[in-house]
Amino acid sequence: MPIPALAEETIPPDEARHIESLCQQLSQKVVDDAAGGRMHRDVHVKMHCLVKAEFIVEPNLPEAFRIGVFSEPVTYRALIRFSNSDGSIKPDKRRDIRGMAIKLLQVPGEKILKGEEHEQTQDFILISCPVFPAADVKKFDAVVKAILGSVWAKLRFFLTNPRVVWILIKTMRKFANPLQIRYFSTTPYLFGTDAVKYSATPLFIKPDKMPVAPSDDFLRLAIANQLKNGEAVFDFSVQLQTDAEAMPIEDPRVEWPESRSAFHKVATIRILQQDCDSNRQAIYGDNLSFSPWHSLHQHRPLGGINRARKVIYQAISKLRHSNNREPRTEPTDWEW
Repeated sequence: MPIPALAEETIPPDEARHIESLCQQLSQKVVDDAAGGRMHRDVHVKMHCLVKAEFIVEPNLPEAFRIGVFSEPVTYRALIRFSNSDGSIKPDKRRDIRGMAIKLLQVPGEKILKGEEHEQTQDFILISCPVFPAADVKKFDAVVKAILGSVWAKLRFFLTNPRVVWILIKTMRKFANPLQIRYFSTTPYLFGTDAVKYSATPLFIKPDKMPVAPSDDFLRLAIANQLKNGEAVFDFSVQLQTDAEAMPIEDPRVEWPESRSAFHKVATIRILQQDCDSNRQAIYGDNLSFSPWHSLHQHRPLGGINRARKVIYQAISKLRHSNNREPRTEPTDWEW
């Protein structure tokens, strides 16, 4: 097959069918998990904390990086949701992938999602590993079928797909503090006419150690304790796609080598000193919806996994808000 051009997507002919299958499976999962009660997300169910932050665009960026929200050296208010990626609530000491979902507020400009073009938010969805276990939507559909299926379905799939198993083993880890993890977008995004991946790198002097006898919610307590005594800071960076073969758009299992294209800092995330451990705050964070498609056109998500997210995230957000009888709206400020 010919190598695509830089930032070029290649859509398989059967992708829509697999997206529909994923949407049906994951929607049924949240219905079954709710059992007539409160309905949650399909993944990243357990939130550690929702925090207030500032997203400070770097001054004097090179012209190539002055795109979309990075066009001017402005400071956006932001809400950031830290979470475990599992589809159910489990003790924090278990190995898992951790999530950092960033929502910029008061972002002008037309957004992508139909019916939400005039919303004032821009989301960046990051996780604690640089790769995704499935190569494409078809394989992701198979992974979800196996995970939600019988014991035999799980065994059959994982015994015949060792690369998926290996990626999961490498990426599911234990962490002492979500404010001290490097996060990655894993999937690519437009950046004007280029393609990029994103990363958020924490700045700290001395990392926390794993507790000797960690409580089920020790990651929430680690965030709350750190922010009670001071701020947390991350560098937010972009990595330009410079080689379409070594840095593919359609296979998020492939980590784009930093030896070919280094990450370039474009903003500072400053998580303010705050009390982030209130019940009201937790309810508000649980009700929020995050999607990479809450986005300016200049930052449009790329690749099959992101195309699937567009359909799945909207469907499950509408389903759970309708079931919970809660308004489905984008915030305009960081006050709850």
